[in-house]
Amino acid sequence: MNDTRRTVEAVWRIEGLRIVASVAKMTGDLGLAEDVAQEALVEALGSWPREGVPVNPGAWLTAVAKRRVIDAWRRRERLDERYAAIAHTLDEATDDAWEPIDDDVLRLIFTACHPALSRESQVALTLRVVAGLSTEEIARMLLTTVPTVQARITRAKKALAAARVPFETPDPSEWTVRLSAVLGVVYLVFTEGYAATGGDRWVRPDLADEALRLGRIIAGLLPREPEPLALVALMEFQRSRFAARESRSGAPVLLADQDRSRWDRGQIARAVGLLAKADAIAAARRVGRGPYALQAAIAQCHAIAPSVAETDWHRIVLLYEVLGRIAPNPIVELNRAAAVSMASGPTEALRIVDALEEAGSLRGSHLVPSVRGELLAQLGRIEEARAELLTAAGLTANAAQQRVLREKANALTDR
Repeated sequence: MNDTRRTVEAVWRIEGLRIVASVAKMTGDLGLAEDVAQEALVEALGSWPREGVPVNPGAWLTAVAKRRVIDAWRRRERLDERYAAIAHTLDEATDDAWEPIDDDVLRLIFTACHPALSRESQVALTLRVVAGLSTEEIARMLLTTVPTVQARITRAKKALAAARVPFETPDPSEWTVRLSAVLGVVYLVFTEGYAATGGDRWVRPDLADEALRLGRIIAGLLPREPEPLALVALMEFQRSRFAARESRSGAPVLLADQDRSRWDRGQIARAVGLLAKADAIAAARRVGRGPYALQAAIAQCHAIAPSVAETDWHRIVLLYEVLGRIAPNPIVELNRAAAVSMASGPTEALRIVDALEEAGSLRGSHLVPSVRGELLAQLGRIEEARAELLTAAGLTANAAQQRVLREKANALTDR
């Protein structure tokens, strides 16, 4: 049973987004689509141990989910031509029945980011339905509680149903209105792939690549908007380092220890070109760089530097200062502190981190104690540094990160 559960979970990670998108296209009801997709997973747990995993598990789950929809329509006595036509095509689940269409996924994202929802609900619903993350993973990512995430998702589904939001790509005149929310969610999905909040692996290439794919689609839809291009550039820069971010055993490899010859230079060159194009569009429109363009510029500083020591840290600090002014965020401030430590030393950086800790905006996250521990170690305050690193290890749910933080704390003890 455990093997079957792992198989079902793996299939859902890979195919879940397209299953929900396919059913939502059929029903026009996002909440119902996710519900019946979850019911299909339960049915798979019961039948696959007896009958074996189907040749095309994605098609099997989609067919079961759609049959569940038809059963719901039947119970509601809403049989019509739509039901009859769909039911006729679902006599058997074949390989040909599984034809995921990119547009369905994009419709799903735009629906989840509908203006009828608050930004918090947009993010929670999209991460749950589009990215397939659990409520626990979303809560860790958003630095909030599981009940809060569950409440946001429930409210979002009810709001979409009450507003009778259609499952469709909005009119082009509405794209820019939803663009900020859509890009924000896509980057959150990528961030989970770049540094997973839970599990045994530090990186999740499947999530990162899905976010990149979605980002490219959006950039293609809005070729005159600089920020979608800048976001794709940012993700390309960061994705280029994945091969060097884990050891052969799966242990995290930090930036200073990475083998830069393993960075994907083709991907970096592509990112440089995309950022230049985004900057050119922004200049033509006489607007400054947006948040994603600034982050991409920071990532470019890392990507083109021969080593950590030869990185233009002063430029990175300046870019973080500008980013902090146009998009204030405690994570940005924490990253600025790390850059300041490289440009000006750990004393000044520690003052920034202490101010963040006092503000409490990242309370419950492992990020502040992990950075603080590094800075204290640089200042020779070994016992304090060790305590901070162990605190950080206890706050992260990612097993790989836990191991790295504990190993750092133990190395300080050895010193």
